[in-house]
Amino acid sequence: MMMSVISMGLTTITWLVFGFTWSFDEWGAGKGFTYVGFRNLDTVWPGTTMPGLTFAIFQMTFAIIAAAIISGAVVERIRFSAYAIFIVAWVLAVYVPLCHWIWGGGWIAEMGAKDFAGGTVVHISSGTSAFALASLLGERRHKDESFPSNLPFVILGGGILWLGWTGFNGGSAFAANADCGLAIATTYIAAAAAMVMWITVERILDGAPTSVGAMSGAVAGLVNITPCAGFVEPLGALAVGAMGALCCISAARGLKRLSLVDDSLDCFSLHGVGGFAGAILGGFFDTGDGLIYGSDGMLLVKNLAGAAFGVFYSAAATAVIFFLLRLVMRMRVREEQEREGVDLHCHSETAYGKSEHSGKPGTPAAAAEEPRVLLTSSAAQLKITVQKPTGV
Repeated sequence: MMMSVISMGLTTITWLVFGFTWSFDEWGAGKGFTYVGFRNLDTVWPGTTMPGLTFAIFQMTFAIIAAAIISGAVVERIRFSAYAIFIVAWVLAVYVPLCHWIWGGGWIAEMGAKDFAGGTVVHISSGTSAFALASLLGERRHKDESFPSNLPFVILGGGILWLGWTGFNGGSAFAANADCGLAIATTYIAAAAAMVMWITVERILDGAPTSVGAMSGAVAGLVNITPCAGFVEPLGALAVGAMGALCCISAARGLKRLSLVDDSLDCFSLHGVGGFAGAILGGFFDTGDGLIYGSDGMLLVKNLAGAAFGVFYSAAATAVIFFLLRLVMRMRVREEQEREGVDLHCHSETAYGKSEHSGKPGTPAAAAEEPRVLLTSSAAQLKITVQKPTGV
């Protein structure tokens, strides 16, 4: 949670100083500094009805969430200080260029690729970078012992995301108009379709739908529709959500089966694959230029090219940032710190409750725990075991 919170702090400052102006100002000799420190934003932003400062702050929230998404793939093994420095470098080296090329009048926009609310800018960039960073860091040493620790929070977080996406996609119309209404409608429909598709696949393959699956499906649908939310019809959104969810769940289950990368929260499967699938599906279901509506298929080609470049650039730039940082600092916590718990070592805190050992890095995590009651059950028996912490 701190890794998400710190993105709000560091990315806000980065966006204020250089991020926004490098994203939306012209590039070239002597250019790119018009909006440093949010200066010169006292007029209506071109192409909208909103003040320039409002536009800058709205765009800032996209940068914040993009940087925070990366944390989900590398939790429990990256040093907090290394992550903090990484996301500042990542925003400037990965997010800002892609934002400029797609939303700031750059070459991808000029090529004709469409990205309504961040399929490539936010989700492909963060999902691919998350995958690359997790690959370079390596898997958690206690990976096989990890499991969701608070399912009600999973449902609560998923619900907040679903609601928050109203602003994410609806706000990208930059006005309370018909485009905004369409984007909100397609967003809700795609999320619903993806949720139902995800738990249906779980029911068929695993025998039971899960709450984690339901929320994963909803997020997948929200990501899938993001690049085309304002360009498709409601029935098109139904197809985008359902088909996109199949892509995401296939990627998630495939990566877990192959054990290629320890992506703790399926960031690549949901955001990277989801954003890519949404861009491609937009090439089919876009009401103006989609194949289904009789177009020549050029939008599909352009969206594919833009999304593919986003994958390549994000992965390559993330690797460069990682190796440069590794030259001057340790990126991963030490083995004993990882086993004992990074909360204690990185923040001198424990997440749940407080004991006499809280705030004392170096104290084995087991010594800071209370005795645990472990329940195991089956149709035939109920076994209760009291497990005392080591050293007590």
